[in-house]
Amino acid sequence: MSADFGRSKDTYREEVQKSIDFVGQDMDFFVELKADYLLDIARRRLGDPKSLSFLDVGCGVGLTDQYLEGEVGALHGIDVAEGVVERAGERNPWAEYAVYDGGAAPFRNELFDLTFAVCVLHHVSPASWHSFVEELARVTRRGGLAVVIEHNPFNPLTRLAVSRCDFDEDAVLLRARRTRGLLAGAGLTVAEARYIAFFPWRGRMLRLVESRLGRLPLGAQYAVAGARG
Repeated sequence: MSADFGRSKDTYREEVQKSIDFVGQDMDFFVELKADYLLDIARRRLGDPKSLSFLDVGCGVGLTDQYLEGEVGALHGIDVAEGVVERAGERNPWAEYAVYDGGAAPFRNELFDLTFAVCVLHHVSPASWHSFVEELARVTRRGGLAVVIEHNPFNPLTRLAVSRCDFDEDAVLLRARRTRGLLAGAGLTVAEARYIAFFPWRGRMLRLVESRLGRLPLGAQYAVAGARG
C-alpha cells in the first residue's frame, strides 16, 4: 500500500475530517453509513449478522468496526500498519486484530462469512489489485460474500475530498466497473453493485431514496459484493 498510515495513527480521524469539512457533515456519518450497508447486505443475503463471522481487511484504526459491535457474531481485522492495528484494538476490544504484510491474509481458506475492504483498494498498487481481491475471495467461505467499498471517481465532491486528503496523495481511484471485473476475475459472482452516499444527511426517507438510486453513478462511493460459489 502506498500511504503510510502508521505515522498518523493518532490523527487519522482528524485528518480525514479536515478533507471533508466542506460537506458540512461529520465523518462518522459516512463511516456509519458503510457499516449499515455491510449489515444490511449480510441480512439480505446471508442471514442474521449476529451468527456470522466478518473480516475487515485494511481495518485502519477500526472506525467501521465500532459500528458493528453487538451486531455481528465475530470480527477480525488486519492491516499493514502496526500502529493503527493497536488503535483498532483499543477502540474495539471485543474484536481481534493482527498485523500482516499486505500479501497473504493470515487465515486459512474459506474461514469467514463476509470479508470486506472499505476504501482500501485505491491505496493498493494497481499491479496488486488482483492478488488483493483474490485474498478476499480465498478466506471467504462458500456461499459467503466479499464486499469492496470504494470512492466513486465520477462524483466531483469525492474527487475534491480525495485531493484534500494527505492519505490519498498517491491514490488511484477505481470505477465500479473495474472493481466488478476484479471480483469476477477472482472467481466471485457479482451479487450486487450499487452506488451509495448520495445525501450527506440522516433520515429514514433519504436512506429509502438512496436504495432506489443505487444504479446511478452519482453517489460519493459505491459497493460491490461478490458471492463465493
